[in-house]
Amino acid sequence: MIAILGGLGAALCWAAGTLCAAKASRLIGARSVLAWVMLIGLTITAPVAVVSGIPQGLHRAELTWMVLAGAGNVAGLLLAYEGMRRGKVSIVAPITSTEGAIAALLAVATGEALGVSSAILLGLIAAGVVLASLTSADDAGGGAHPIEASVLAGVAACSFGVGLFATARVSNALPLVWAVIPPRLVGVTFVALPLLVARRVRIDAAAVPLVLTSGVCEVAGFAAYSVGARHSVAVSAVLASQFAAFAAVAAFVLFRERLRTAQVIGITMIALCVALLSATRA
Repeated sequence: MIAILGGLGAALCWAAGTLCAAKASRLIGARSVLAWVMLIGLTITAPVAVVSGIPQGLHRAELTWMVLAGAGNVAGLLLAYEGMRRGKVSIVAPITSTEGAIAALLAVATGEALGVSSAILLGLIAAGVVLASLTSADDAGGGAHPIEASVLAGVAACSFGVGLFATARVSNALPLVWAVIPPRLVGVTFVALPLLVARRVRIDAAAVPLVLTSGVCEVAGFAAYSVGARHSVAVSAVLASQFAAFAAVAAFVLFRERLRTAQVIGITMIALCVALLSATRA
């Protein structure tokens, strides 16, 4: 049950972060958004890490997983933000949401046990995520480069999948904050600081609340996922990928975007399968 709650909590946080980051990317650019999101995230997590101290048992294996977790998440965010700036959010979101399925496959491939019924339900949830996120190109705003956006989103999904899997490994071995902080450290070191030194970080008054919300949601989402992944990487990862479906529903409520038949079917599939998965895992 904790794996399910953690995955769903991460999905809600990442959906909010995705909506804010998509709008901010079109205002100040993908790199500037990523820089601010990472700086905000590090501001939140660094004091907690300092208070908790360097954990015992921090060896080469844990450091390797931390580097992979940080690099995978930062690369995925940059690619996803750039994809949303160039193309339709409704195209980028469902493709990047396959990150959970990629992480789940990595978990199963490395030995995590998964029952047949749970595997079927996870597959249906992944299918529901894609259906719930589909919109017509005429319904979505954004740029005019759908092929470029799709390619960027596909590479982002692979990066996110590796990052989610590595984060789960870190969360199993170290305190929670040390599972959340690696992306912030990598992002600030390799994205934010170089841009600040070059004076290329942009900000706009309209983008301030957007990047602030996105930065907080990124940290909260990673924390929720890390807690859930301690109990099941596969379940938490696939449920966390529901952020695309939640973003579609939020767009309908906030922006009055019309839900298509495929989206309604996908959302219904997700709701039913989550209920069944909760029962079987409990």
